[in-house]
Amino acid sequence: MTKILSVGGSIIVPEKPDTTFLSEFVSMCISWLKSDKNNRLILVAGGGAPARVYQNAYNEVAEKTGLGAQANSADWIGIMATRINAQLLKACFGDYCKNDVVYNPTAENLAFDGQVLVASGWKPGFSTDTDAVYLGEKFDGKTIVNLSNIEKVYTDDPRKNPDAKPLDTITWTDFRKMVGDEWTPGKNCPFDPIASKKAQELGMTVICAGGKNIANIKAILEDKEYIGTTIKG
Repeated sequence: MTKILSVGGSIIVPEKPDTTFLSEFVSMCISWLKSDKNNRLILVAGGGAPARVYQNAYNEVAEKTGLGAQANSADWIGIMATRINAQLLKACFGDYCKNDVVYNPTAENLAFDGQVLVASGWKPGFSTDTDAVYLGEKFDGKTIVNLSNIEKVYTDDPRKNPDAKPLDTITWTDFRKMVGDEWTPGKNCPFDPIASKKAQELGMTVICAGGKNIANIKAILEDKEYIGTTIKG
């Protein structure tokens, strides 16, 4: 069974690498892998604080010099942040991850020789959520678990709208009305618009859940009752 976890960079590196979380997360994942030799995990690392810090620095310099910020440049900076986070994840899983970090999820010769495969950002135009969808398509993963700093998708931004309500389930059509169709570097949404479109086309299910709740992630991996928002249909 292949499960895909899109691990938000804000979970891996909120300000600096969260070694407590990483230790607990890796131990839990290894326990699940050991429970069945056919279990496999694809982990896609987001950019987190390093991406935003460097993107903000670039935007500030671009404004001060009068050269203007270019979207592709900001995207590439974010992608490089995902790559160092992915290398950290790969190293933490040791021999369970036998292949190099995946940079291009559409490459024809991708190998998956261990029980863990780690991927990072690929190219401008979308977030690592889209990379997770491509890898799901390639390795027959029907469900993507999107781990971030929110436990559920809300009807609106709860930080701005006190009437926003958490959702247990939502259809792709309704979800895509919420997130729109355009991607901008650093955009903060539960699952990026480009990934959402492709996931809907492929008939995938996405579960949005809190990335710090290790017991809840374990429940998701074991197909037990969990806290989160399921997007499908």
